[in-house]
Amino acid sequence: MASTGCFIIVSKNDIPIYEAEVGSAAKKEEAAHQHQFILHAALDIVQDLAWTTSAMFLKAVDRFNDLVVSVYVTAGHTRLMLLHDSRNEDGIKSFFQEVHELYVKILLNPLYLPGSRITSSHFDTKVRALARKYL
Repeated sequence: MASTGCFIIVSKNDIPIYEAEVGSAAKKEEAAHQHQFILHAALDIVQDLAWTTSAMFLKAVDRFNDLVVSVYVTAGHTRLMLLHDSRNEDGIKSFFQEVHELYVKILLNPLYLPGSRITSSHFDTKVRALARKYL
């Protein structure tokens, strides 16, 4: 089964700091733009939900056709958002937890300015490996 997904990390100021197309389905530029649009449209829903619950993993917050938006909100209000078509909730939660751990390691780097784009190829490789493992 071909899976598709778009993963994005959005700072507390609503600025995307990391984006990656993940999954095994064929990539089209038009689909990539649509995925980004769906994720950005879900930001308002995430903002409202984040203040009503103490849970970090918000599960499925929005749907578009057969695609689902799952969100993980960090303590600093950075949003890890995944657009996917799978139903593997435990795998998605594990993916978010491990990416959060990677993100914390990036924040601990004294050369990284919080809120700026994550350009580390090591981070990108690890995120894509985690996506293959869990999604």
